[in-house]
Amino acid sequence: MERSSGILMPIFSLPSNYGIGTLGKEAYEFVDFLEQADQKYWQILPAGSISYGNSPYQSFSSFAGNPYFIDLDLLIEDGLLEKEEVQSKKWMKTLDKVDYGKIYQHRFDILFEAYKRGIQKDYDEFKSFVNEKSKWIHEYALFMACKKHFDMVAWSNWPEDIRLHKKEACLRYRELLKEDVEFYQYIQYLFFKQWNQLRNYAHSKGIEIIGDIPVYVAMDSCDVWSEPQWFYLDENNVPIEVAGCPPDSFSADGQYWGNPLYRYDAMKQDGYGWWIRRVDGAFQLYDVVRIDHFRGFESYWAIPYGAKSAKDGQWKKGPGMSLIGVLTSWFYNKQYIAEDLGALTEEVIQLVKDSHLPGMKVLQFAFDSRESVNYLPYTYDRNCVCYIGTHDNMTCKQFFDQSPEEDVLFAKQYLGLNEEEGYVWGMIRAGMGCVADLFICQMQDYLELGQEARINLPGTASDNWEWRMKKGQNTTQLAKKIAEYTKRYGRSCHKD
Repeated sequence: MERSSGILMPIFSLPSNYGIGTLGKEAYEFVDFLEQADQKYWQILPAGSISYGNSPYQSFSSFAGNPYFIDLDLLIEDGLLEKEEVQSKKWMKTLDKVDYGKIYQHRFDILFEAYKRGIQKDYDEFKSFVNEKSKWIHEYALFMACKKHFDMVAWSNWPEDIRLHKKEACLRYRELLKEDVEFYQYIQYLFFKQWNQLRNYAHSKGIEIIGDIPVYVAMDSCDVWSEPQWFYLDENNVPIEVAGCPPDSFSADGQYWGNPLYRYDAMKQDGYGWWIRRVDGAFQLYDVVRIDHFRGFESYWAIPYGAKSAKDGQWKKGPGMSLIGVLTSWFYNKQYIAEDLGALTEEVIQLVKDSHLPGMKVLQFAFDSRESVNYLPYTYDRNCVCYIGTHDNMTCKQFFDQSPEEDVLFAKQYLGLNEEEGYVWGMIRAGMGCVADLFICQMQDYLELGQEARINLPGTASDNWEWRMKKGQNTTQLAKKIAEYTKRYGRSCHKD
């Protein structure tokens, strides 16, 4: 990875007319902004379809795209929707927050109208797409059609025959719900069509996309329902142990995530085929894949299903290089980022070294007195990615506004911060100037926004994944200022 920089900006945080960021005009304009700012990378969060809680890390599928990201104005241009019927819906209460409730009420009804008008017109291209995605799209579409049929309850509450994914039941429901199955396939066709057009445009501007693979999949997902043999479930497909993390200085009770754990022994016997397919799906979306919770491949926190607290868990050994080596060998010409944050034991540090993947350094952690790992810039080597903060952290302004006085003072002294430059831009300078090959900054930090712009507060179930940039905030003046810093610290992607 060459010395470069990028901006972390979720798709849902883009401005748009219909309540959530999409793959339409504003996304193309953000690519133009990245080019003007002399950036090489656009980092987004997972682009999968979201489930309860709206977290992109809890998706209905490891392969399907988020239907909310399908741009309705582009569908109007394609003749699949009428402008009046789209604008007749009440999409949002405010422009700076995603209102998922409003979107859930209207989005699929509107997309169904597009399906009815487009399925015959696009039929040959659509069928070709379905054949291309046949390894996952048939099961995904049946899963979603069944969820709709059963009022969106979790598959674990479906009738036993279809809950257990019995062949006869799947055939019966596939016929019973034939139209809905085709509809869910068609909206994936629309998503990937718009996605590929946007990605090609980004490539034409010299911009590459960084996306995530969440280490775990949601229990209420097509992945677990259709292939339960790869997950730690009992004979009735009920979890035995689930994922989370132990108590630490940030969370006294730890975190109970509830995702089913993997049967790594069975996966290894199969040559890790499920993981190969999953990573292949990710690289069909992204140019660089960030592997979430990388330390979980060394050892992971296993909590008895139904436990009252994550405290009741225990560490279990992960697959380590037996899995990572397969993935890096199979996709030998691809780029990864290892999200190696969390409880970093000597074994985790060794796994990152053995993998040769760039790990992550978070500048905010360098000045957090609760953090046990030394993230001060003098400890970095080139093969890493420096962040001021990730989507799970405070914004930079919030860090200076709300952190303990001694932490803020340490940051000011260490980095030589002053009011003339501004504390936030001083932190950006530190990240731009460090030795790490790649520096990533959240868009909120370039905009110098505070608590109102935080993306996610781990361990909480509401008011997350909602922040949206207002139209016009990504100005040409801001792009030029970012470009100046980028060139000054040798991260320009346009070498003279």
